[in-house]
Amino acid sequence: MENLGSVAWPPAPIRTERLVLREPEPRDRTAFVELLASPQVHSYLGGPRRRDELERELPEVPERWPGSFVVELDGSMIGQVLLRRATGHRRPAAEGKADLGYLFLPRAWGAGYAAEACAAALGWLAGALPGEPVVLTTQSANLASMRLAAKLGFIEVERFDAWGAEQWLGRRSPATSAG
Repeated sequence: MENLGSVAWPPAPIRTERLVLREPEPRDRTAFVELLASPQVHSYLGGPRRRDELERELPEVPERWPGSFVVELDGSMIGQVLLRRATGHRRPAAEGKADLGYLFLPRAWGAGYAAEACAAALGWLAGALPGEPVVLTTQSANLASMRLAAKLGFIEVERFDAWGAEQWLGRRSPATSAG
């Protein structure tokens, strides 16, 4: 996946009512390992990676590129929001568009943090790349992700089979506001 290299990076930390979105730092490495090794987090993403493998291979500062935000609550990383250019996508409708992804630690689920963080990241993108359409792909069986996509203003473009499951592709027009 290509990043959003045409934007100024890193931005100043983005503050919401409860969260801070910022560039990854060395202190986030432990939380990244936990996030990437979590069976719950990866139940719709092809399964977790092995913790020992992550400990060995993960760089000191993981995912440090334009569009990769650590989501922080009370000084600790609880998740990640990713905005990257969709390239080599399985669906032509997504190709070349900004692609929204997110991962949150299970202890942060159910409190609205993902919606708050994704809305803030989408707001940043609207300022950095005005008029940029955004796509989101999730398994249709991932009901929490489907609810979040709807809340953020994504409209279904199509459903398709990939990775052994039905996938949902949504698009959010630049004029859509989340709330």
